[in-house]
Amino acid sequence: MSRLTEWMDRALYPAHADSWDEDMFRRAILDRLRPEYEILDLGAGAGIVEQLQFRGLVACVAGVDPDPRVLDNPHLDEAAVGVGERIPFEDDRFDLVVCDNVVEHLEDPGAVFREVGRVLKPGGHFLLKTPNKHHYVALAASLTPHWFHQKYNARRGREEVDTFPTTYLANTPRDLERHARAAGMRVEDVDLIEGRPEYLRLTAPTYVAGFVYERIVNATERLAPVRVVMIADLVKAA
Repeated sequence: MSRLTEWMDRALYPAHADSWDEDMFRRAILDRLRPEYEILDLGAGAGIVEQLQFRGLVACVAGVDPDPRVLDNPHLDEAAVGVGERIPFEDDRFDLVVCDNVVEHLEDPGAVFREVGRVLKPGGHFLLKTPNKHHYVALAASLTPHWFHQKYNARRGREEVDTFPTTYLANTPRDLERHARAAGMRVEDVDLIEGRPEYLRLTAPTYVAGFVYERIVNATERLAPVRVVMIADLVKAA
């Protein structure tokens, strides 16, 4: 990142930390936590997202991920290697399931949502953060090969091993509503958020383009459907 880009960060987005979307997701989770809760981190991985550290704040933090690194995740009280289509935990166990930047990778979101509904207690919440399919980042990702995503994200500081193929099969409010209903859940809330243009901060010209886009889509709620981040709260029927 150039000094000019760093100056633009300070001038245009002084309130945005480098992981502003993760900070926002953490606040949404903390608003729903209770000390007696058992929560499941679906797609917990190796624990590289510090904002998903809730160990000690609740009765139990469990995690599941197909990556065996999940067994060494320091944020978890209980870890299991597995996939969302077959979550290796018992029925009606968790008060809250959290899912950070996973839904965009699901090949069978219907099966995963049904499994989430199975392991949630009645009245439990499924809180997820995922990119909006109608944003330019997702549209560009859909038109480019996976190796390009890996190389591009490597320039942004992400290890290639942590960049996974995307599908965007449940990445609009309407798709979330459909999958939630089929899994015995309802969508209580969906927030669409546009912040600092993270994927365009490599050069000053692209940064300017992203800044202009951000200001336009935040100028009116009518353009909310093309904002980048979705944070959704789904609730299992009581």
